Amino acid sequence: MHDDMQPIRLLQIDKCLRDNQIPCRWVPDLGYGYGYPMYLYYPPLVYYVMEIFHLLGFSLLASIKIEFILASVFSGLAMFLLGRALWGNLGGLVSAVFYVYAPYRATDVYSRGAVGEFTALVFLPLIFWAILEFVRQKKTKYLIFLGLSYAGLLLTHNITSLIFTPVAVLWGFLLLWHYHRWKVLPKLALGALLGVGLAGFFILPVIFEKSLVHVESMTAGYFNYLAHFTSLRQLFFSTHWGYGSSEFGPNDDFTFAIGIFHWLFALLAIIIALWHWKKEKFSLYTLVFLGIVGLLSAFMTHQRSTFIWKRISFLAYLQFPWRFLVMVLFAFSVMAGAVASFLRKYSILVAVLMLLGVLMLNVYYFQPAKWMMIADQDKLTGAEWEKQITASIFDYLPKSAKAPPGEKAPEQPEVIEGEAEVLNYEKGTDWQKGKIKVTEAAKIRLPLFYFPNFNLLVDNKKTKIDYQNDLGLVTFNLDQGEHDFYVKLKRTPIRWLGDVVTLSSLLFVGGWLINEKRKSKKT
Repeated sequence: MHDDMQPIRLLQIDKCLRDNQIPCRWVPDLGYGYGYPMYLYYPPLVYYVMEIFHLLGFSLLASIKIEFILASVFSGLAMFLLGRALWGNLGGLVSAVFYVYAPYRATDVYSRGAVGEFTALVFLPLIFWAILEFVRQKKTKYLIFLGLSYAGLLLTHNITSLIFTPVAVLWGFLLLWHYHRWKVLPKLALGALLGVGLAGFFILPVIFEKSLVHVESMTAGYFNYLAHFTSLRQLFFSTHWGYGSSEFGPNDDFTFAIGIFHWLFALLAIIIALWHWKKEKFSLYTLVFLGIVGLLSAFMTHQRSTFIWKRISFLAYLQFPWRFLVMVLFAFSVMAGAVASFLRKYSILVAVLMLLGVLMLNVYYFQPAKWMMIADQDKLTGAEWEKQITASIFDYLPKSAKAPPGEKAPEQPEVIEGEAEVLNYEKGTDWQKGKIKVTEAAKIRLPLFYFPNFNLLVDNKKTKIDYQNDLGLVTFNLDQGEHDFYVKLKRTPIRWLGDVVTLSSLLFVGGWLINEKRKSKKT
């Protein structure tokens, strides 16, 4: 995989938790050792899940592999849940297998190593299912499930959340219209709002503190969406597989295939539904809706959609138009399950043939380029360590820095002016402290990027931070004598608000669960 940042990212979460930085926002080793606010902007949920297994004794690399396996299994189960609610058990099984074995999922794992996007696929069917069951049954438990699932998506992958949310809203309106349940719309909105609340500690800073870091590099050069459109051949007919990367033009070295069986059976599902439209009106509405979602999403990956990308400016942050393939494989996998459902007399035979066909056609995508025997230390020492702490250095670089550093951060504070000696020095995840002996008034520079709400104490007195230098590093003046210093990243009002909203939402869910348990005991 070419997105080989998972070990260092998990290590940073591990260091944060052991240092009691909860939630983890500032990571100490990235940014060439100067640190930066990665988890203020990058969804952290998958790394917290990995950390559970790491704390249980698994290595970092094993924990990452477990996360990929769990995401694959649970996405299949989630799709079965949705497919069963729409098409019955057999249709649910077909939808689940089509979902798990879509070619683009193999790209996510074996080519890109995109654990966030891959895990986000767990939550898409769950959100659709929760909305469907609430509108049908009007039970509060489905609202809670909706909130938990939507929070999971928001905390897993920003871009998939951005793409999927409008589709989920339209799905809700379709169901409210079909079942004539407009009165439950406010409650449905509250369920979604609960999800936002649960993810508040992350969502609020992402929205309101985006201006504190450099984001211009995320849409420039290689990451300009104009360089990464797909072709019709790549989408519908290509069976090419590779372990490379997305390149300008049609010569990409990994697959963007929707899957021949996926789009053929999606098309067949609509044809059969039209044939039975009088008996299967809801199925027809669902399939037409999903068909439109799938086709529009496929269109968004093609250069013919450039006029839309230019008109909706925030789409540039998606970077790669082929990210819309997530919605294509979701929609077409759900639709495939309908075929087995409609052909009742031959449903088992059709389902078996569909499953065998999709497995035989797509299973060869799901294999690594080669097997390697490596340990955590192989990824976190020497040249590999240097590579990991500098990769994507511009993505979360604080605005205080005019440019990324050209070399690794020094091991201790530097004396820029005057004469001084560092007697001791400690570095945590979001704090640094030490003792400095000054023989002549000195200016000290810490190996730490300045970021809003870093608080500096010198001899327990708040001291002004000077960061007017090219790298925007924390700098301060000291008079003659021995001085203790302590600098730590504090919460801004937005970060405090986000944390309080999340905690309040968790308490609400906990209170509801306790209340439900009491009710069940009484009955």
